[in-house]
Amino acid sequence: MKPTISKDQPIRLWAEDDRPREKMLLKGKNSLSNAELIALLIGSGNGDESAVQLARRMLESVDNNLITFSKLGIEELSRFRGMGKAKAISILAAFELGKRRVAEGVIRQAKITSSRDMYELLLPELTDRYYEAFYVVFLDRANKIIRKLNISTGGVAGTVVDPKRIFKQALDFNASSIILAHNHPSDNLKPSENDIKLTRKLKRAGEALDISVLDHIIVGNDNYFSFADEGLL
Repeated sequence: MKPTISKDQPIRLWAEDDRPREKMLLKGKNSLSNAELIALLIGSGNGDESAVQLARRMLESVDNNLITFSKLGIEELSRFRGMGKAKAISILAAFELGKRRVAEGVIRQAKITSSRDMYELLLPELTDRYYEAFYVVFLDRANKIIRKLNISTGGVAGTVVDPKRIFKQALDFNASSIILAHNHPSDNLKPSENDIKLTRKLKRAGEALDISVLDHIIVGNDNYFSFADEGLL
């Protein structure tokens, strides 16, 4: 009979199939909890906690919300005893790779076919931010991506967008259409009056230049709002 080991003991004293690395090898990555996956990234805990216990405590500090956890910066993560900057960087790198993996799928197909494609393309740029950023994706006649461009960045409440700059770039790139996108750090996806007015203004300007505004995406932490999908274009 296998002896029972308290989870308060260091990981090296746990039963082999309860240790995160061994558990992944035996049962696969899906068998690990969020805390166990983070423990694999940080490798070790401190004098009083195992890596899993430290990871669990960090998650509990944000009510076990991975989205909130992913927003923590190097300095915030480093405040936990047993966490240095090197471990914090490992965690941030893992989250960034996850976002880029999603975006890579859209880049490989090189074509926007839905609002979801647009959302996934801009995940690395527009999620987990504390301030607003405004992007435009320029497309050719087949809706293939020519370029994505950060038009402006601002504060928590908004950012200033210059329509002249957007359409100058569209003409320079010989784009047939554009898709607008910005984030709401508050995670409230409802478009503001300014969002609606700006969208209509850019749509009218595009019509004058024969450049279609196909959509405007508002990105939250784990979801998005599409003007086109909601019939607002």
